[in-house]
Amino acid sequence: MFRKTRWGAVFLAPVLTVALAATPAHAAEYERVLNGTFDSVKTPWWSSGNTPSAVNLGRLCADVPAGTVNVWDSMIGQNDIPLEAGQSYTLRFTATATRDVSIRAVLQLPVAPGTTTLNKAAAVTTTPKSFEFTGVSATASLHAQLSFQQGGATEPFTLCLDDVSLTGGAIPPGGGRDFGSPVRTNQYGYTLHGPKKASIVNSSAKPVEWRLLDSSGAVVRTGLTHVQGTDIASGDDVHIADFSSFRKAGTGYTIAVGTATSYPFAIADNPYTSLRKDALDYFYAVRSGTTIEARYAGDAYARPAGHLGVAPNKGDTDVPCLPGTCDYSLDVRGGWYDAGDQGKYVVNGALAAWQLMDSYERSRAQGDTAGLRDGLLSIPENDNGVPDVLDESRWETEFLLSMQVPAGEPLAGMAHHKIHDLAWTALPTQPDRDSQPRYLHAPSTAATLNLAAAAAQCARVWARYDAAFAHTCLTAAETAWQAALDRPDVYAPSSDSVGGGAYADKDVTDEFSWAATELYATTHDRAYLSRIDTGITSAGFSWRDTGALADLTVVRLPSRFPARMVAAARQRILAVADGFVRDERSQGYPNPSLPADGAYAWGSNSVTANNALVIATAYDITHRSVYRSAVLESLDYLLGRNALNQSFITGYGTQASHNQHNRIWAHQIDPKLPGPPPGSLAGGPDSALQDPVAQQNLVGCAPATCYIDDIYSYSTNEIAINWNSALAWVATFAADSAR
Repeated sequence: MFRKTRWGAVFLAPVLTVALAATPAHAAEYERVLNGTFDSVKTPWWSSGNTPSAVNLGRLCADVPAGTVNVWDSMIGQNDIPLEAGQSYTLRFTATATRDVSIRAVLQLPVAPGTTTLNKAAAVTTTPKSFEFTGVSATASLHAQLSFQQGGATEPFTLCLDDVSLTGGAIPPGGGRDFGSPVRTNQYGYTLHGPKKASIVNSSAKPVEWRLLDSSGAVVRTGLTHVQGTDIASGDDVHIADFSSFRKAGTGYTIAVGTATSYPFAIADNPYTSLRKDALDYFYAVRSGTTIEARYAGDAYARPAGHLGVAPNKGDTDVPCLPGTCDYSLDVRGGWYDAGDQGKYVVNGALAAWQLMDSYERSRAQGDTAGLRDGLLSIPENDNGVPDVLDESRWETEFLLSMQVPAGEPLAGMAHHKIHDLAWTALPTQPDRDSQPRYLHAPSTAATLNLAAAAAQCARVWARYDAAFAHTCLTAAETAWQAALDRPDVYAPSSDSVGGGAYADKDVTDEFSWAATELYATTHDRAYLSRIDTGITSAGFSWRDTGALADLTVVRLPSRFPARMVAAARQRILAVADGFVRDERSQGYPNPSLPADGAYAWGSNSVTANNALVIATAYDITHRSVYRSAVLESLDYLLGRNALNQSFITGYGTQASHNQHNRIWAHQIDPKLPGPPPGSLAGGPDSALQDPVAQQNLVGCAPATCYIDDIYSYSTNEIAINWNSALAWVATFAADSAR
């Protein structure tokens, strides 16, 4: 018994939290169902594949087939219903059918042990009729399932539901959350020669004493806090404890304020070398089209090659276009799986590859040889005389090149926007077990320019290591540029979001500017200069907004650009970096992102990391310590010094994210599978609450706390290649600058 949703077939395992422990009965009727009135949309309701359903006149109506055997062979339902042990729940609904039928209303855990709260028969007639059933939950879970089961019919009929309500429980929606100690630190480690601060939730208007304790509990430093005030994004009253002057390496340190104590942390000469490695090793683990070997990834993460056309795969070796978009097929094996799904996207992949290659160019420019090392990573290419970060970026770049429309076709030179499954695959699904057909989606100007930019950069960085590959990259870049000039307004539709993300973008002026910058830096062809017309702003950059990357490339390679362009780009970057530093300092938790509307976006942690990259670039320009300190404090935020007291990086910190949304690493669902590997960055708080788990459990959350470490919360807890590439870049900077 399972259902299909945006994220595929769901096999649920109970997930317990402190908030769901048994509690006294409560009279309040807390609603536990989402969208029970069907005013316009069906989401998040689902129906069995043999039972098509749609909203009709404010009701959810489903066509029930005849000839099934079991009552659960035809269902309408909603998952991710939170239940508390020992609490009573009342189900109310109105139903009608095109003939008199008997259905069952069931509230249960949908996997073993399948604990049932209620399972009641309802005699539905052709006249709308209201029903009410009550049951007591014997278990606590965030992932119960409410279903209406009508299989076993001898004749087909249409069933319509309305005004579905499930009330009960003692904890209000969004309530019962506990963020632990009010003393929040980087739970992993501070660098010996850098900022060391803690954020403390405390309403006192006056400074309070803090104590730094070593692993034995002995007090090694004391001081008074700075009263920061109310942190707008979290609503917390925050103090800051600054122990930067303490410079003794060790592990097991804690900060104590009164009786409250932080999670333990280390102080080390260079704590970020392992984070750099793990954040970069992440990319080997998400490679498509190759066996992931235990000797590189470890036994837990080894897996067969995915999407090579070996049954049950349809594979990526001969992928056709979506019907009506082209009449050829391409071999697009390789590349990185983008995020929680197993799609591959040119716009996202190009940015991620660019960040890895930019990290290489930065290390070369700054003379940081550790980031240029062959043998740095656990990958098959780690002994080939090429920096490993380039080897890893090449795996994605070669995939990007394969997405180019071949010569002789009507859109020759353009890049297909993406390739992914026809429908959302089950969660979890290992890549080699994916049986979905896969399709190339229509080319877009945005994808074409992203390809041009990344391929031009590829030509530049690979020239000293592999001249033939560099030439291939440059040819692809120049071809893509001309194709984009010829077709500047071919856009990917925002509606193309079944089986994979849409990644829609109808403003490509920034992509033209970025691609022109990379092409000029590589070729010195002055024809590209006139198309470089964007600069960095306080909005920073993302996969959709790439104009800022033009400035970042200009200042990274100042000898390749006219002096006036370099001066202007430096001025803009410093101004934006100063704004990010002010934003970081103005908050109780050191986040260099402070949205003007106060709302945290999907992937907010990537905004933090990308803004830190900009600040780090300002440091490279000026070598002012304030910028380096701000970057390191940004990592403090990602590693636990935040309103949630949560490290967002797997394997780094006592309370670290480990249930990120992903089809490969799904330990929360299947204990035989691993969780995400160390160094995986969770998406982070998302004020919009764009998935049912977030909508059920984060109601009323302050923007900085709209996050839950649950595999089904794809809007707050997904992982993605362009988020990890940002983390890898910043971790590399931190490791290089710790000396």
